[in-house]
Amino acid sequence: MSRRYAASALIAIILGAGILFLPFITALEISDFKTRQRLLLVGMESGEEFTISFIHSVNRRPVYDTLRVESDHLVIVRSRYDSFGAGMPESSTGEGTFKVAKDGWLEWTVNRPVPDITVRVGWTAEHTLHVKDRKIRLSELAEPGSALTIRVINTGIIDFLKGRSIK
Repeated sequence: MSRRYAASALIAIILGAGILFLPFITALEISDFKTRQRLLLVGMESGEEFTISFIHSVNRRPVYDTLRVESDHLVIVRSRYDSFGAGMPESSTGEGTFKVAKDGWLEWTVNRPVPDITVRVGWTAEHTLHVKDRKIRLSELAEPGSALTIRVINTGIIDFLKGRSIK
């Protein structure tokens, strides 16, 4: 009887430990580009969107870039801005569709899949991650001038709980 109990307990421990490490949580990972140090994990579902906002360096107006999480990559969905600035699309092209939204903002929709994106934390751009009803300034995660990589990963519960994370 005690051997059967010990074997059952051992199997339960092995299965429990395995569940903690199996990569079944889809997450948005923000890490330092150079060191690869993980700075933030955000639990996400495939199809969920998040936004990165910043102040345009030339016209000093806000820009909102929306991205979508897929199972193993990101999709750049659209950019919204209220006035034209250097490098901002002004018309539809083969890459994307330009329109004026009902609220008067300009929208550039591209739906471009990418494996990850790199964002250099600006000194005055106020790069901000809008996710899960939270606003996180990227300058809270890394010094201005630092490059950050944003990508989708699949991780286990232990990894998710180890560092700074948002469910």
